[in-house]
Amino acid sequence: MPAERDTGISIAERISHQLRDDIMEGKLPPGTQLVEVDLAADYGASRNTIREVLHQLGREGLATFIRHKGVVVRRMERKDLREIYAARRALELQAISGSLPLQPALLDKMLTAIDAAERALARKKWRNVGTLSLQVHQHIVAQLGSRLLDEFFLTLCAQLRLVFASEVDESLIQTPDWIERERRIHGLLVEGRRDLAAQALADYLDDSERTLMAVLTRLKQQAK
Repeated sequence: MPAERDTGISIAERISHQLRDDIMEGKLPPGTQLVEVDLAADYGASRNTIREVLHQLGREGLATFIRHKGVVVRRMERKDLREIYAARRALELQAISGSLPLQPALLDKMLTAIDAAERALARKKWRNVGTLSLQVHQHIVAQLGSRLLDEFFLTLCAQLRLVFASEVDESLIQTPDWIERERRIHGLLVEGRRDLAAQALADYLDDSERTLMAVLTRLKQQAK
């Protein structure tokens, strides 16, 4: 896809954003090789530019260098998951329980993503369900009104997507109850019951972390 459009950011930034989006959408699962020459051809960019992109993905915790294999999409570990959820709690709970007024447009976007997740669930599009769930939480963080935090949270979501992809059968983790809980959080926010929404979100994050930690623990034990 062309990377030459004038959007005010460098070619390397545009390519790294696209690769991050591909990770977010589950198109690049953990262990996928990121080959310089192939990416250069795909994006019509120089290998130096692609090298810069791969370094950026490494700094964002989305790629890693493995001896004799080159650069690959990163496999997340339990310590990574703990850090992801510590950051999620800091950002999402502040967005809900802070003093800034909630933006109705973002609540509407949240509901749109929840409805889309339900439709994806009905079609058993598990990867789409996970992506849409992450979008719900991006709209929560967007209530903070910070483009810098939005960008940081996107990277967290891409890292979390890599945890989702660690489970071969995503239907085991993308279950209907998560969507129901997100819908309840949204309803509480619409009603202005922010304290209850914050508690519901805190419980959601605790349970979500436990679920994914169990996945990573099982995979680590199987690898021994």
